Amino acid sequence: MAEATEQEAPKKKKGKLLLFIIIGVLVVVLGGGAAAFLLLKKAPVEDGEDGETTHAKVDKKKAHDQAPPAYVKLDTFTSNLAPENPGDQQAAQYIQVVVELKVADPHEGDALKPYTPEVRNAILRLLSSRKPSQLAPTEGKDALATDIRNAVNSIINPPKKGEPAPEEPVQAVLFSSFIIQ
Repeated sequence: MAEATEQEAPKKKKGKLLLFIIIGVLVVVLGGGAAAFLLLKKAPVEDGEDGETTHAKVDKKKAHDQAPPAYVKLDTFTSNLAPENPGDQQAAQYIQVVVELKVADPHEGDALKPYTPEVRNAILRLLSSRKPSQLAPTEGKDALATDIRNAVNSIINPPKKGEPAPEEPVQAVLFSSFIIQ
């Protein structure tokens, strides 16, 4: 009789252990499912000020962010640079660059075309105001690119008095060719 009780005790322990393991697995699976449901659940639809739903705005933004950027290649610019020494006109140096403008949307690239003469003028004025020593380091080229971007954006979308800064259609200025001679 003593042997029978010793055999039943391990069976009870194994049964309880198996029950706890099954309950633990169920809790983990149900908890993971609930967490996934809450994380993947869409936000409630709300109408915006313009009547467009929040989902539609988010979907448009995602599509806009996923679309590859467009590049607008401008004609080659050749200009004289400002002399290192104001009285030294003999050692004139020149710059030749090919500028490409990165825009988020190809339609914004088309919107640039009517402003081409103003854009070219602004870029040529910026180029001719720089000294060769300013453009030699990478920081000088980066500063020039930033100045060109700001100038082009202010031509295309000029700021209006009393309003927040307008959206900037030109995201970046890239140089395809950059020669100082």
